[in-house]
Amino acid sequence: MKTRFSIYVMALLLSGCATTANNKSVINIQTPLSANDVIKNATADEWQVVDPQNILKITLPTGSAYIALNPQLAPKHTQHIKTLAQEGFYKNTRVYRFVEGFVAQGGDSSGKKEIKTANKTVPAEFYLPTSQPLKITELKGDGYAPVTGFLNGFAVAQNQTQTQTWQVHCNGVFAMARANDINSASTEFFVTIGQGPRYLDKNITVFGRVLEGMEHFNRLQRLPTEGLAFNPITNIEVLADVNSDVTVFKVMKTNSASFKQLIDARKSRTEPWFVQSYNYVDVCGMPIPTKRVI
Repeated sequence: MKTRFSIYVMALLLSGCATTANNKSVINIQTPLSANDVIKNATADEWQVVDPQNILKITLPTGSAYIALNPQLAPKHTQHIKTLAQEGFYKNTRVYRFVEGFVAQGGDSSGKKEIKTANKTVPAEFYLPTSQPLKITELKGDGYAPVTGFLNGFAVAQNQTQTQTWQVHCNGVFAMARANDINSASTEFFVTIGQGPRYLDKNITVFGRVLEGMEHFNRLQRLPTEGLAFNPITNIEVLADVNSDVTVFKVMKTNSASFKQLIDARKSRTEPWFVQSYNYVDVCGMPIPTKRVI
């Protein structure tokens, strides 16, 4: 009797396996989406318009670059540079320092140009302190921070308790230069143009990133040419103040389901070209989708 029962069970199992194998509709194996597919499939409500009041337009010799400012993490720096822009301070200044693979630095290197309405300096805002942990879209930490991730369209890092949050030095960030005094930032800014110098994190106030126009920083002159202006800045303006420019940018919400799915897609690359995948992406290797809609 026991032998008959065993044979019967085995027959049922084999029958079930055959049925499952032959019935393809029962098998539901989904191919992971590529990063491009995730971006393409993101719904309209998973994108946010970047406030033109918090975008700088920097007019350089080969075109305009647009910078999204980060008032959440550095409100004083955001207001300071907007005030400088609105008083026309940056008209006819220049990008006077270019370090290959590192930074392009601009502003008034002489320190003699008159500041009319803005403060002379702005106090350091290396990180945002909060009494409670600040929720971000997390990645694993790295050698520079216990926690990394994304907040409101920017790559950020945090301390272990998540009560200090700062924007990290990735390629294309916007920051204020300073002297040895941590509160000496005034009018000079820089944009990173190479691999992110993360060792600068929490040593300089980072408060923005390039939305569009990175190529114009990369095409700046490396050395002065006699008789020619060296990397002139025609102007820096708050986009909302430029009536002739109605450009609108959208970025993917970094707390959206699609962005979290995008992180997974960037960790494990499924495109046919890849033969090795590492199930890992660092905070600066995770680009935040950005698009011009007008």
